[in-house]
Amino acid sequence: MSPPLAPPGWSRWLVPPAALSVHLSIGQAYAWSVFKPPLESALGLSGTQSALPFQLGIVMLGLSAAFGGTLVERNGPRWAMTVALICFSSGFLLSALGAATEQYWLIVFGYGFVGGIGLGIGYISPVSTLIKWFPDRPGMATGIAIMGFGGGALIASPWSAQMLESFGSDSSGIALAFLVHGLSYSVFMLLGVLLVRVPRTEKPVGDGPSAFDGPQVSARSAVRTPQFWCLWIVLCMNVTAGIGILEKAAPMITDFFANTSTPVSVSAAAGFVALLSAANMAGRIGWSSTSDLIGRKNIYRLYLGAGALMYGLIAVAGDSSKPLFILCALVILSFYGGGFATIPAYLKDLFGTYQVGAIHGRLLTAWSTAGVLGPLIVNWIADRQEEAGKDGSSLYTMSLFIMIGLLAVGFVANELVRPVDPRHHIPVPAQKEKEAVDVQRQQSESA
Repeated sequence: MSPPLAPPGWSRWLVPPAALSVHLSIGQAYAWSVFKPPLESALGLSGTQSALPFQLGIVMLGLSAAFGGTLVERNGPRWAMTVALICFSSGFLLSALGAATEQYWLIVFGYGFVGGIGLGIGYISPVSTLIKWFPDRPGMATGIAIMGFGGGALIASPWSAQMLESFGSDSSGIALAFLVHGLSYSVFMLLGVLLVRVPRTEKPVGDGPSAFDGPQVSARSAVRTPQFWCLWIVLCMNVTAGIGILEKAAPMITDFFANTSTPVSVSAAAGFVALLSAANMAGRIGWSSTSDLIGRKNIYRLYLGAGALMYGLIAVAGDSSKPLFILCALVILSFYGGGFATIPAYLKDLFGTYQVGAIHGRLLTAWSTAGVLGPLIVNWIADRQEEAGKDGSSLYTMSLFIMIGLLAVGFVANELVRPVDPRHHIPVPAQKEKEAVDVQRQQSESA
């Protein structure tokens, strides 16, 4: 299942499209809300119940990335992309069966559990390969792929809505839409499986130094270093701040300007959500590429420091200026996306390319934590403030200042990041021996 070694003269620019074919597909997860109202109506579900497949999917994303990362590194990107294809597509097919038979547990199991495994394995599948092909621009390379995950919903949302309109929003129409999703994504993801190649590890990649130069750290050793846990805190705080706005974007902007002379309509709030999605996607490629020029620590100083400033401006003057509110929110969401795309390159800088995919998978448990923490802070405090008789922007003032505090914690954690102690490095002879074994194995399998 290992991918063939790239032949001489093979363009490394064919690897990002292979990664994009997977990430654009699994990015459908962000469009789950399109299916919520039809499922609630067809199967008599509550809003909490209809959200369960998505929530379980995100949990399984973090768990499968953490526990499957070493397998991804050991077996290679083609194996990982194949597993992602099978699990993600099978999740939709099981969900189609569940919708057709009106067995909601089967939708939860299919989309949430089985499909969630595909999300996690697919998310980390191209990371180490891209970094090895682009040692000179790792931020840009991973940004291109992870941009696809943020942009997948921009394709899936209108496509899913159109299918439900054509097939109907009853249980049979939902089942048919799930079936089309499963089959279509399997074909699209197969392009990545067939296209992916690995570089010849005994030679440098590109014009710069080899991706395999410098210190290398195993995944097992990495989680024992303070650098790993500092980056865990950095990612968790940055994601918590971004997802706090993203999850409640439409009601937040409506509430902020409800008591002003320029209230926000439902359609305008939906447009605001679309703008945030675009900023999220643009930040993934824009800021991660910038990190190649100014360094990873500096770019996270921007994410966390300027992010805190944006939250402060919203808290102090957000309801007095709609353009200011929108601009600050867009900047925060661009930092949210950029944080996801930059973290693999930051890990590569600290721990090398040896098992960077496995290390990245373990770090994504910070995403799972933030996915619970961010919405909990914003929603719980807003509910308590509403019970106390407050309304408008005052529903969110306390949440905004908490986010500033969390970003400050992340800023300090980023400042504490130092080069990894040499005692965690893999000895150079062991690195060379492993590279030689890998090359021999890949050449024999591709022969």
